[in-house]
Amino acid sequence: MPAGDETPASRATTGHDIAQALATVRARIAAAARRAGRDPADITLVAVSKFHPRESVVAALRAGQMTFGENRVQEAAAKFPPLRAQWPELRLNIIGGLQTNKALEAVRIADMIESLDRPALCDAIARAAERTGRLPKLLVQVNTGDEAQKSGVAMEGADTFITTAKARFGDAVVGLMCIPPHDQDPMPHFRALADLAARHALPVLSMGMSADFEQAIAAGATHVRVGSAIFGPRPAHPV
Repeated sequence: MPAGDETPASRATTGHDIAQALATVRARIAAAARRAGRDPADITLVAVSKFHPRESVVAALRAGQMTFGENRVQEAAAKFPPLRAQWPELRLNIIGGLQTNKALEAVRIADMIESLDRPALCDAIARAAERTGRLPKLLVQVNTGDEAQKSGVAMEGADTFITTAKARFGDAVVGLMCIPPHDQDPMPHFRALADLAARHALPVLSMGMSADFEQAIAAGATHVRVGSAIFGPRPAHPV
């Protein structure tokens, strides 16, 4: 299940369009933070660039956006490493369900992996970290709706999994991520994730997409994943 968003939005295909869309999203984030009594600087916008061309990423970078989210490791590896020389502050989050055979490349290129959700993936990331000498920050993905088709650890086993992951990876485990069911009010899911993070003293909450990031901010999100509201409708295939 994609971890970005698929909400249709106005087409943002040129550099000017993307810059304007980013300004609008940032203003909405700031307003939502102020309504919640929070500092807008405490909220990281993750621009979800899945299937959008490198040129769109460059346009966002030129507009000051530095944190991006990609679902597919192969696509991310083609886009982002060449851009780091010009934009060393660039940060790449892998936000989609991660196959164990992609863990090595993910560890090599990502600053954060948001989809830690099973023991086999923990094993693959640990092996990759030993091989590469680096370990990205890690978020545990929680399937708050217990949806069979979705990635993420089930709510019933989340406490145990989080405790085990923290024991294994230490301070690299910094938070949680969720994708609420699309046909339900997201707020109970956001609140449940926030409560779970508080129990484990985890500071990062990645939740909220184009359609609901303002609600997520009200519930305590520190990272919001926004794609279509920045880049326009997602192409059917990488371009």
